[in-house]
Amino acid sequence: MKSVRIFYLFLLLAFLPFCSFAQTQTGEGYFLHTITKGQSLYSISSMYHVTVDDIIKLNPGSEEIIREGKTLKIPQTKTSGTPRFHTIQSGETLYRLTVKYNVPASTIMQANPGLSASNFRAGQVIVIPPASGQTYQETETPKPEVSQIDPSKKWQDMHKVKKGETIFSISRQYNITEEELIAANPEIRKGKLKKGSFLAIPYHVDPQAAVEKKDPSNDELFNENKQEVKRLATIKAAIILPFGTKGQLSQNDKIRMVEYYRGVLMACDTLKRKGVSLDIYTYDSGSTTASIKAILNKSEMKKMDIIFGPSHLEQIKPLSDFAKEHHIRLVIPFTSKDKEVFSNPYIYLINTPQSYLYSEVFDHFLKQFKQPNVVFLDANDAEKSKSEFVKELKNFLSLHQVRYSELRSDNITSEVLQSKVDSTKTNVFIPTSGSNVALIKLLPQLIVLTRDHPTYKVNFFGYPEWQTYTKDHLNEFFEMDSYFYSSFYTNNLFPESIKFSASYRRWFGKDMANTYPKYGMLGFDTAYFLLNGLSRYGSDLENNLNKQNIVPIQTGFKFERVNNWGGFINKKVFFVHFTKEGELVKIDFE
Repeated sequence: MKSVRIFYLFLLLAFLPFCSFAQTQTGEGYFLHTITKGQSLYSISSMYHVTVDDIIKLNPGSEEIIREGKTLKIPQTKTSGTPRFHTIQSGETLYRLTVKYNVPASTIMQANPGLSASNFRAGQVIVIPPASGQTYQETETPKPEVSQIDPSKKWQDMHKVKKGETIFSISRQYNITEEELIAANPEIRKGKLKKGSFLAIPYHVDPQAAVEKKDPSNDELFNENKQEVKRLATIKAAIILPFGTKGQLSQNDKIRMVEYYRGVLMACDTLKRKGVSLDIYTYDSGSTTASIKAILNKSEMKKMDIIFGPSHLEQIKPLSDFAKEHHIRLVIPFTSKDKEVFSNPYIYLINTPQSYLYSEVFDHFLKQFKQPNVVFLDANDAEKSKSEFVKELKNFLSLHQVRYSELRSDNITSEVLQSKVDSTKTNVFIPTSGSNVALIKLLPQLIVLTRDHPTYKVNFFGYPEWQTYTKDHLNEFFEMDSYFYSSFYTNNLFPESIKFSASYRRWFGKDMANTYPKYGMLGFDTAYFLLNGLSRYGSDLENNLNKQNIVPIQTGFKFERVNNWGGFINKKVFFVHFTKEGELVKIDFE
């Protein structure tokens, strides 16, 4: 059986005590971008290396709201050494772009790993990489090549007619057809030649050569330049996280980092038992860019297949640049706020950026509740306010013609709640805060309403934080037929959760901290999903990401590229349902 070799930077670190669409390319200086689901002005500006203000200046009103399917003008930069963005137009092909920008098809494909023959269509934006640091030299798109022989303009000779010569004999002399000779000299169409006159002798036209030369199709070019799939006999993975041995780290952060690392080790052990060979390198990232650069200077780093980390935001940029230069996958486990994913095709962002997360939640919301009557309950809790979520959900509901209303905290009684109920619809009450204080204020009044009017269809909908309040409100959640959304969820009674927790306790002699999410499970799910994918698909992992039949313990995965040249974000969102029958159900939307 193949072995797993673990290279520790710090001996027995796992057991350390916790002591230390664009529709057309128009306009001067800009192109059009078609907004897709989940995009925000921030994400769009990050994709194109411009500022949000730059976009707003060209698109007045976009600071208020942008909508899927609409277009934005994006300023085009043409400075030396910077990428140029091109919107594919109707009828355009990859071959036409290679001619237009004088860039090989393979270069365009490498710069746009999300591009394929199947999604090469009008409205897609792609990046055209600069050639050798030079500015772009666009050329006119040429017309299809045809034979250089044009009987009406080019002659191979002029022939002086001699006595006794005929059209047949002259055409034979020059190896052309009679038709070609007549076409070049219409005056001899009647068949009479005059001695001493001159005839234009055209070149012979091969019928096959006269046919227009066809451009290579997208399928042909993509297949011709497709890179060979490489299998990995041994996967080399680096874990770069702050463990507290360098610099300051709070006790809670230290616990989280070590638990995540332990989860990764457990995933490696599981894969080892399945015959997967792994080399795992572990480094303490510290908290500065200098400490990251010291790690990246190590000779073995260039040979990595995948890197997990870092945690500190300021360390992501140098690590991202390194991963991009050396074609190494970089898994960012915790933050959702870094913009490198929008321009680095090797990045995997595990924690979903807010705008993409909300768009998934809203879509699932209308799948779960068909044309509901929505009532927002303002609990007047600024500390845990969900104002941005509520604002975006209101816009989404308005766009889909779903009625909603709002009640202020100083006027929320069971009688007032009843006045907002529609007896013919499902009534979904949503607090505007994710705090426990809001639950304490609102749940008693809602329960009175449902008990007094048992025929009403009423649901309570809320936030991931509710996982930490179930101990206080479990029975109330069940009685209110409640839901909350989350990217991370496990029920401690699920068999896989019980099995993992027992294994963790056996390995490390203690339980995981009672946090949301559980970092040990997060490390296991993330490492197992990606390392297993690399062992199965090798360099073709990105084309098979969502084909793995893996049931996670806590963290689901639904990876999608943010654009044709960027990395992947995880769009997986669950709804957790506390049913009136006392069941706890995780709803997994496809």
